[in-house]
Amino acid sequence: MSATRTGIFLLFGLLQTACANLPTLKLKNSPNLPLDASHFLHPSLASFSIETAFFEEFVGNTTEPNILTKNLLENLKSRTSVPVEIRIGGITADSTYWDPNLNVSLFNFIDKTGALQNTTIGPGFWNSVKLLPEGTKVTMNLDLQDLDLGGALAVAKAAWDGLGSDQVVGFEIGNEPDHYLQFTPQNYSEIWGTWAKNISDDLELNAPTFQVAATVEDPLWPFNAPGASSALDCVSALKAGADRAGVIRTCSEHTYQYSVCDPPRIPIATLPNLVNHTRLAMYLDLWQPRIHSVREQLGPHSFVIGEYNSVSCSGKDGVSNTFGQALWLLDTTLYAASLNVSRLYLHQGGPLALQSSVQLNHGGLSLYDMWYPVQNLNGPIKVFPSYATYLFITETLGRSTTVQISNLYPGRQANGSSITTAMGDLSSGQLVAYGFWDTSNVTSHGFPTKLALLNLEIYNQTQVGTTPRPSSTFDISGLLRAPNQTVRVRRLQAPGADVKDANVTTWAGQTFDSGVAVGRVIEESVVGGKIAVPASEAVLVFL
Repeated sequence: MSATRTGIFLLFGLLQTACANLPTLKLKNSPNLPLDASHFLHPSLASFSIETAFFEEFVGNTTEPNILTKNLLENLKSRTSVPVEIRIGGITADSTYWDPNLNVSLFNFIDKTGALQNTTIGPGFWNSVKLLPEGTKVTMNLDLQDLDLGGALAVAKAAWDGLGSDQVVGFEIGNEPDHYLQFTPQNYSEIWGTWAKNISDDLELNAPTFQVAATVEDPLWPFNAPGASSALDCVSALKAGADRAGVIRTCSEHTYQYSVCDPPRIPIATLPNLVNHTRLAMYLDLWQPRIHSVREQLGPHSFVIGEYNSVSCSGKDGVSNTFGQALWLLDTTLYAASLNVSRLYLHQGGPLALQSSVQLNHGGLSLYDMWYPVQNLNGPIKVFPSYATYLFITETLGRSTTVQISNLYPGRQANGSSITTAMGDLSSGQLVAYGFWDTSNVTSHGFPTKLALLNLEIYNQTQVGTTPRPSSTFDISGLLRAPNQTVRVRRLQAPGADVKDANVTTWAGQTFDSGVAVGRVIEESVVGGKIAVPASEAVLVFL
């Protein structure tokens, strides 16, 4: 998690967030596969990063497996046939050590002040990892901050022996190394590259297995600003020779759009600021040059957002634990995918006392977690509204491996940057449309097979009964194969953006607050190509 955040949003503090005032949006895109369409989407596009120290809280152990977590993850797997990927890591990975004689699977040393000092894992830890759905791929984060190659190698070897090559798909050396040891691209790459080669040789790894960087500072803006090239990131590490031994499989960078790590940034982390496509696109667009460079060097699926969430330092109440977060998560995942980010690992964990002395949150589990697997200082066992977003995404992907995405509205300029409010978006960052093409679907005749339509205008539960809920209509008739074509519609809904409960958040009519579906699937049939989407709602259209 990031303790500092440069935040492009600070440059756009006056962005309009009023009502969309756009009752009908006619999509004027060609139905053919756009030139800017992404690579084939990875079936584990929407994945998770789980903080090492909190991993057992989420998954449980062989004596007490966490059934809620198991059910929630199995729901996702059932929609794509491929489990989400799990990155085990975060800030506590840089103080996690291996003890082959440990008689428990995981032990956190917490001092008398309540601060988490370090984590020790033993042989039983791998049995906990094996509780994940069958076929789950894991990336293991190793300690770099102590500069102890032997310690990092011990954890890597234990993971390789305990889980095997079928489950361990990657190792990551260090978490957010741009925040410690005054690393430069040169000295980081020298140390990191040497370690990665030594671990590869010792474990006799036959293929590139390492994920480089895991850095967290935002790219400087503009892209050619003084100092931009000297920052430690995926591109600068590759340029400095981190992959001289040919061990790198992927590059990872972390994104936290907002923060409560320090008082000045707390008031900026608001629901209206979060749930706004213009702000979101401007932020993620900062990574476009790096994504392009990494993919050219390492291949189409080589750039991942290996850890992210809405608000760093464990989220903000009334923002990160709401249905608004669900809408933000949907837009973030789909927009990043349209930029050719291969996978995004949503971070799950808890506040860490040593992270920041002035951060807002201390103790319990994080307010941005998708669910609370155990009772904690911040509340009882609970599923939050954002879980329904992953159901939306996995149903969008389905079982195909040839789906491509394009941001249809507001789209992007020829240079790849987002079209902002001043450059063609008439909805003030509140209406968004994505198209999906499946080139293996011969019945589609080149037309999109699905659409995701989002209305991000804020409507809160507190307005129910006093203020009519606004609605906008998306006219998709130009994307249909025939004027009278019937399309199927599933909706992501809640009484308002400020809702914090999964038992009133529905995906296609069903709730999942217990980890299993409750209620019957509700799917609408629409003829004529005009689909109404109320404020703070999103729909998936099957064409």
